[in-house]
Amino acid sequence: MASIPTRRMRVVGAIALAVALPLAATACGGGGGGDEGNTIVIGTKYDQPGLGQKNPDGSVSGFDVDVAKYVAKELGYNEDQIEWKEAPSAQRETLIQNDQVDFIAATYSITDARKEKVDFAGPYLLTGQSLLVRADNTDITGAASLENNKKLCSVSGSTPAQRIKDEYPKVQLQQFDTYSACIDALKNGVIDAVTTDEVILAGYAAQTPGTFKIVGDTFSEERYGIGLKKGDTELRNKINDAIEKMESSGAWKEAFDKNLGPAGIQAPTPPPVDRY
Repeated sequence: MASIPTRRMRVVGAIALAVALPLAATACGGGGGGDEGNTIVIGTKYDQPGLGQKNPDGSVSGFDVDVAKYVAKELGYNEDQIEWKEAPSAQRETLIQNDQVDFIAATYSITDARKEKVDFAGPYLLTGQSLLVRADNTDITGAASLENNKKLCSVSGSTPAQRIKDEYPKVQLQQFDTYSACIDALKNGVIDAVTTDEVILAGYAAQTPGTFKIVGDTFSEERYGIGLKKGDTELRNKINDAIEKMESSGAWKEAFDKNLGPAGIQAPTPPPVDRY
């Protein structure tokens, strides 16, 4: 039995109307769907092409989304039982701590500071921080070149933004709520570069070929994990089992190639999960 508390239940009849107490249930994992009527709430990004993006028809797609779907299925939930919730970088810990989501798969780098507030399953992907500039830019070649009065954009509450503050304090860092806002500012010439993880930048570059380019070497190692309620060891172990199954079955590489292959990134070797 999965240990996920049901956030919503479809309840009919007069009895349901009379009950005002919070409801909780568990879903049977490992097979043909969760208990009828149960849903699982999963947080992801809505503005990151190739990773987590909300489409015009209301659906979500991307590598993070496919990983989350696979995990949900292993926990006993079909796709039509998933309720997606946007999880901006600065709100992820709050969403988990306030029980607004069951877990989050949203380019969520595992850090010691975050592990004080939430637990992580995984990692399920390794990447590194990089820079995106306009295609005609010639004077930004890496992080160090940003200290020459360049304006850099990243997202509030993100690991990349914090790294710039810590390691490149002379950079003029602008922090927006979403990466898509950074991309718009870069396109319009308001800022000179955008920094975040290379796989995220590659997704944006692939959206408008010839408009942007990635420059310099990566200057960090980011370990993407699935965030969940601190102390829920049972659920973390189940998610780790699902990640390992996805990797060994070939479904992980298939999802990577489908979502990030068009950006010119080859699927790396998936990282081993951390059974801390």
